[in-house]
Amino acid sequence: NDFDSASELLAELGKLNGKQFVAKTIVTTDLIEKIAKSYGVKIYNTLTGFKFIAERIKALEGDEIFITGGEESYGYLVGDNVRDKDAVISSVLFCEIAAWAKTQGMTLIDLMEKIYAEHGHYMEALVSVKKEGMAGKAEISSMMSALRKNPPSELAGSEVICVIDCGVQKLFDIKEGTQSSTGLPVSNVLQFLTADGSRVTARPSGTEPKIKFYFSVNQSLGELTIGES
Repeated sequence: NDFDSASELLAELGKLNGKQFVAKTIVTTDLIEKIAKSYGVKIYNTLTGFKFIAERIKALEGDEIFITGGEESYGYLVGDNVRDKDAVISSVLFCEIAAWAKTQGMTLIDLMEKIYAEHGHYMEALVSVKKEGMAGKAEISSMMSALRKNPPSELAGSEVICVIDCGVQKLFDIKEGTQSSTGLPVSNVLQFLTADGSRVTARPSGTEPKIKFYFSVNQSLGELTIGES
């Protein structure tokens, strides 16, 4: 994970002072959030689309310092000179991370295993269901309505403990029986969070005749000896 290595570099250089922040979309791995918190760096979640990350950078400009941001579709940005995905600077940073890892006696694989050992192993997947035409649009709408009216009580055997409905900008804590604001703009997105830390997101595409389902699971790896697989 580029962010963990970059943060370790910044920490080593004494450049983390509590004003830095990271931004990611709500369907991007929560591994980034765990890493950010471990370094005392603020994390902001945005709606899907890099424009929302750019909006966050602009809103905080002059008050907080943007380190990096990313979305699940492999879009990354380091620093705020460019306000969109920038593969060039991301590639340069990756090379710097590789060089730094070598000075620590590690390969990039070693570094990745170290991240997994410290923060847990996260895996994400995306399933897109195509529904063309007016009938398809109506079917997608019906699927979202059904999920809102009858949200799942469990997923893969794990209890659903939180439902986030960006359509009404509410986060529903099932166990506590409370609700709070998402702090996000209105969007036709539903998220289901389970007791074991898994997350499933349902989101109709805004540009294609598809409904997209984003899956995220994770597990602690415990102690891991660097270099062993």
